[in-house]
Amino acid sequence: MIRSLRLRLMVAAALLAVLFMLGLLPALQKAFSLALQESIEKRLASDVTTLISAARIENHQLQMPELLPDEKFNLPDSRLLGYIYDREGKLVWRSRSTADENINYTPRYDGRGNEFARIRQADGEEFFVYDVEVKLLGGKSAAFSIVALQPVREYQQTLKGLRERLYLGFGAALLALLVLLWAGLTWGLRSLRQLSHELDEVEAGNRDGLSTEHPRELLRLTGSLNRLLHSEREQRRRYRDSLGDLAHSLKTPLTVLQGVSESMGERREDREQARILQSQIERMSQQIDYQLQRASLRKSGLVRHQVALRPLLDSLCSTLAKVYRDKQVSISLDVPDPAQVPMEQGALLELLGNLLENAYRLCLGEVRISLHSGPSYVELCVEDDGPGVPADQRERILQRGERLDRQNPGQGIGLAVVKDIIESYDASLTLDDSPLGGAAFRIHFPLD
Repeated sequence: MIRSLRLRLMVAAALLAVLFMLGLLPALQKAFSLALQESIEKRLASDVTTLISAARIENHQLQMPELLPDEKFNLPDSRLLGYIYDREGKLVWRSRSTADENINYTPRYDGRGNEFARIRQADGEEFFVYDVEVKLLGGKSAAFSIVALQPVREYQQTLKGLRERLYLGFGAALLALLVLLWAGLTWGLRSLRQLSHELDEVEAGNRDGLSTEHPRELLRLTGSLNRLLHSEREQRRRYRDSLGDLAHSLKTPLTVLQGVSESMGERREDREQARILQSQIERMSQQIDYQLQRASLRKSGLVRHQVALRPLLDSLCSTLAKVYRDKQVSISLDVPDPAQVPMEQGALLELLGNLLENAYRLCLGEVRISLHSGPSYVELCVEDDGPGVPADQRERILQRGERLDRQNPGQGIGLAVVKDIIESYDASLTLDDSPLGGAAFRIHFPLD
């Protein structure tokens, strides 16, 4: 299937041009053939007139001069043949040019005056014949058929040459037409290329909307896209604001409940109820944090961002090195400087922050980050030399609230948020064993 609009239009236009020319060629050949036959008829009529003007009747006998005014009748190898028949169809004279010819022709003396026809001989050769009935010669009564003949093969050779020239001319004209069509389509589709360029800028986040400097046939499309972009931005803003307002309104009651649970915990008889209450408060707080992060970090519908990876890694590793300075973690970066990841910066920062925090917290002393790319994908890998993750536990730790490490504080939502972010960008997350000895988190981003 042809996916290029310009190529589709070009193929359609070329097909129509070829069909038009294929239909035009026979018509042109037919018109030229008729014109050429008419020209031959007129020339033979003129040659017959030459014979008539040279003929004389003496003593009721036809007399013709030894040499005719038209030299073509006098040359033996000439292709112009002249014959004269009487009323009974008996040959009474033939020109010198007919010396080597044996023409089988019977005149039609039927009172029609003259006739232009095409005859075929037994050997397959064809001739054009112009036959004129004459009743008066030199003012005297006479009855003859004066005939001039010309071979058809000369006419056929002329048609063949014309056909070859037509094919060459039409081929050159078709090539020139295709070049002009391609140039015209390139110019005509320039506005679509400009629109595509503006959409690329919108996806890259370099502009907020599409311009109105487009042909009026595209203005409805650009207007709809601009309204969609504006609606998406407004919807995302209202969604974040609403979630922020909800979180803010719930934080105060949760803080009050936390204080109440702590007061209850001081009384021995209420410690069990206080523990249950604190557990539910922590669960509610965890749910609020999780939903806020998931809502604010999902992929936008139309805008596609490209974020440089190396600066974010340098910043995060510098911060985490200070937090875990007692470990003296050795960090290895196998990431090219110009490498980019197809994500929004906030989402990528949250994703890397969670993965690197886990790696720094669980490693023994080494963390490695690498990036590999191909024509259709980008793969980011975060590895450590820690205890790793058992194969039967890898699915579980990606669920919200699930943790293997119970010795350090945390709510267990970091990897769940990572998984949600990755899925919202149509990427995939796999958890393997690292050659370093610990876990290897591999994130595969397909490129459109």
